[in-house]
Amino acid sequence: MIKLGLIGQSIQKSSAPLLHTLLGELHNIPVMYDLHEPADKSPEAFAFTLNRLCEEGYTGCNVTFPYKQIAINHATNTNEAVKRVGSTNTLSFIGETVSAANTDYSGFIRGFKSRLGEQPAGNVLLIGAGGVGRAIAFALFDVGATQVMIYDVHEESARSLSESMCAAGLNARFVTKNDIGDAAMDADGLVNCTPIGHYKTPGNPLEQSLFGPQSWAFDAVYTPVDTEFLQVAHQKQMTIVSGFDLFLYQGLDAFTIFTGQAVDAPSVLARFKEKFNVKSQFISY
Repeated sequence: MIKLGLIGQSIQKSSAPLLHTLLGELHNIPVMYDLHEPADKSPEAFAFTLNRLCEEGYTGCNVTFPYKQIAINHATNTNEAVKRVGSTNTLSFIGETVSAANTDYSGFIRGFKSRLGEQPAGNVLLIGAGGVGRAIAFALFDVGATQVMIYDVHEESARSLSESMCAAGLNARFVTKNDIGDAAMDADGLVNCTPIGHYKTPGNPLEQSLFGPQSWAFDAVYTPVDTEFLQVAHQKQMTIVSGFDLFLYQGLDAFTIFTGQAVDAPSVLARFKEKFNVKSQFISY
């Protein structure tokens, strides 16, 4: 039996336990996957939860909002994606060693290509510069982004991410609230990396009137899959990359890190949809 888990806030409806236990079944590896919500959003609360998992013999854990940047401070080793992005969503434990990876980065690339093939991302408006936003922003240049325009309600977060990307030689700029309309009109793709649209924080981070000229849209939220953001994009006949795409591929990559087992995505998705009766207009492989 291997023990895995997820550390984050508002994770009660996460499908991660279903995915990882199913992957265990398919590979004859008994898996226990638990949800762990720290007492608050502080670094201290995260550290307390992480230390408890290490002491209790966990093989590793996933990390979600709002701890993806905080978690790096607890890693002994970091892979290239983590160094590039500055956040982690996957921690594995061997003895006292904590290794950090970022499967949001790799998972987004796989999810994007599964929907759009080799079509370049082009000019992209990205909303939300937190942990997942950082991963997606950098990954966009691996799928043909020419520029990433970054908006966050906390302007300093958007500015900081933009500066980090420019320092890495990437074409990025931060967008103010007054400029977001023009940025949307200039974009080929729209990306939501905020929690807005989650069942705990419903809504749409972008005015509906700004949807339309773009060719594709991605929403990192996957509970629910049919977010208002994606529904509006679908109505405008944009190609959809859903939060479930990211959830699936980042989970498969994380499972490989935890167990060393390579996974066939189509067969897992078919089994997942069958076993758990998953239905959405945006899950159509």
